[in-house]
Amino acid sequence: MLASRPWLVMGILNVTPDSFHDGGRYASLEAAMAQARAMAADGAGIIDIGGESTRPGAAAVDVDDEIKRVIPAIEAVAAELETPVSIDTSKAKVAAQALKAGAVMINDVTALRGDPRMAAIAAEAGCPVCLMHMLGEPRTMQDNPLYEDVVVQIEEFFQERISFAVSQGIKRENIILDPGIGFGKTVEHNLTILGNLDEFAALALPLMIGVSRKRFIGAVAGENDTAGRLPGTIAANVLARAGGAGIFRVHDVAENVQALKVAEAIKKSHL
Repeated sequence: MLASRPWLVMGILNVTPDSFHDGGRYASLEAAMAQARAMAADGAGIIDIGGESTRPGAAAVDVDDEIKRVIPAIEAVAAELETPVSIDTSKAKVAAQALKAGAVMINDVTALRGDPRMAAIAAEAGCPVCLMHMLGEPRTMQDNPLYEDVVVQIEEFFQERISFAVSQGIKRENIILDPGIGFGKTVEHNLTILGNLDEFAALALPLMIGVSRKRFIGAVAGENDTAGRLPGTIAANVLARAGGAGIFRVHDVAENVQALKVAEAIKKSHL
């Protein structure tokens, strides 16, 4: 996924009615395609299409309903745009249908734990798969999350999940890691993770960060409305890039692409 570039921005395309920031905005195929075109034009390296909200307290979605939401959008984006498509799902049936429809990556917030068939789907497809750390599950993950050492425990989780994925036939070079900002973490946990991303460098795999407009940014900045959290998102992503992250999952592609380009140019000027 990062073979030809040092970093990329992943555009979030939620075809859901209840996502925390843009729920319902892109539920129609016309609106989804307009957003996909805009993100591609703004420099998205990949578009991540999801049909089930994973915000804290979100209700589960039936597999067939999720398929009905995502497949038309994936087919349309893959047919029209050159920007690759990722499927954001923890369900093997959804992932399999999405790959047939044109998706080239699986983004699984359960790190292959949510569906026992997911690893086989990813292995057979030979596609990149993102393994995300989450404490508990979306409905309960923010109910008093506790760690002895959040960075160490996430690294241990990654090591176990990498071993499992490889044992199931997934090539190590196809694995992407995501520490799961906001998924079973307090504000302090999130800040500690972002401040210690270099601790995951020994795993020698691409690191994806998803901070876009999340609650911890609002807590730090005193901004209750997700609409006001773009500056904090950009700040977190620029610092995450300095810490070694290579994929940035965002709602606002143009702004984050520009910020990361400038940060990278400044970094290179000091080499």
